[in-house]
Amino acid sequence: MQRMGMVIGIDPQYIDEYKRLHAQVWPTVLARLKRSNVTRYSIFLREPENLLFGYWEYVGDDYESDMAEIANDPETQRWWRLCGPCQKPLPSRAPTEHWARMEEVFYLE
Repeated sequence: MQRMGMVIGIDPQYIDEYKRLHAQVWPTVLARLKRSNVTRYSIFLREPENLLFGYWEYVGDDYESDMAEIANDPETQRWWRLCGPCQKPLPSRAPTEHWARMEEVFYLE
């Protein structure tokens, strides 16, 4: 199991819309995440900085393949088209990232 944290900005004008979308995430998107070994997924909002912090646990053994399955899923792509305009990727993210990955520096079980 791998714990993963990531961060992205959010355009303040879209915060209510983003919350509305995530109050009823489509079952097909949730099922795809689970089939791709993503579990315990949470997104937190920090205002007034307008940051989203995401956390999930990856329980598979082929992360790249599982992430490709998510990215290639038509329903997930449609979901991203709704959520994407709300988000503001950080300038410091890696070229291959939308959400910027974070380094875990502490964990208490």
